[in-house]
Amino acid sequence: MKKRHILSLSFLLIINLSYAQNKVNYLEESKEDFKQRMQWFSDAKYGMFIHFGLYSQLGGIYKGNDKGRYAEWIQGNQNIPSEEYAKLINTWYPEDFDARKIVKLAKKSGMKYLVITTKHHEGFCLWDSEYTDFDIANSPMKGRDLVKELADACKKEGIVFGTYYSITDWHQGSQYVEEGKGWGMMKMHEGRKEEYVQYLKNQIKELIVNYDSNIIWFDADWVDWWTLEDGKDLYQYIRELKPSIIINNRVAKRKIFKKDFGTPEQFHLENKVDYYWEACYTMNDSWGFKIKDTDWKSPEEIYEKLKDINGKGGNFLLNIGPDGNGNVPKESVKILKKVGKMLKKEKKEN
Repeated sequence: MKKRHILSLSFLLIINLSYAQNKVNYLEESKEDFKQRMQWFSDAKYGMFIHFGLYSQLGGIYKGNDKGRYAEWIQGNQNIPSEEYAKLINTWYPEDFDARKIVKLAKKSGMKYLVITTKHHEGFCLWDSEYTDFDIANSPMKGRDLVKELADACKKEGIVFGTYYSITDWHQGSQYVEEGKGWGMMKMHEGRKEEYVQYLKNQIKELIVNYDSNIIWFDADWVDWWTLEDGKDLYQYIRELKPSIIINNRVAKRKIFKKDFGTPEQFHLENKVDYYWEACYTMNDSWGFKIKDTDWKSPEEIYEKLKDINGKGGNFLLNIGPDGNGNVPKESVKILKKVGKMLKKEKKEN
């Protein structure tokens, strides 16, 4: 028995050594492989961003207070305690959310891919996650899986499906607001980082394995407890799960890390650069639905932005913010369809 045990240990050591020797370092991908993996993204040019969560039902107003520019930041902007904010899960019922209708709108508008905020900073998950109760399965929407509905609709319409995931989490419990610093710069409780990083990895794995996400779009890399090395480790982990996936540069520190693509926000680059990039813009002023925000960009402005961005080698990710019932604002639909017609006309003329 003892000898057999020694042989088993030797066998495991050989297997582990072999794995270590054959392990691919995805951070050192060849230019040819990288170009091939990014080809669809380079060709796509235009995509839809969707900001949707518990905050959508508030429309930028909480107990009569409309303080704050971005509606999806309302918890932080108005310093709403986590226990109080979490009660919103009990009234979140966007029964009108129609994934097929949204995806068809994206396609009709000339968009080739879509990214949905599966978990924004608030920590609420749009899918039934095994690792938290703060998700759709514990809301009045129990029985529906909006991430699956969108993923399936995208597959049917030939739209590439992607998922946004915030690195910081205002609900999970491992992080806290330091007095005078604000919700944007959450601090990590001592001794809880390893636990949270595992939580994050577990949920990312769910998005890849269960929904076949083709893009992981990170945000909140600015928190000081998240390092460049943390980002590189997460990048490697994700590529091991699905080598073909693409990941934005906010997985690490966006000012330093450029793989797989840069992400200028509410502005775009003036010149061509030697890396892939995508400019994300709101259609009005806020990312999440905001009742009082009527500062809509015209279809002509959107069209010109798209042409300028594409001409400089970038992609354009344009946002919609469905309301608390799950409906896309009528003005957003109107603008998108008009831009789609302009693109169709341009294609015919060329």
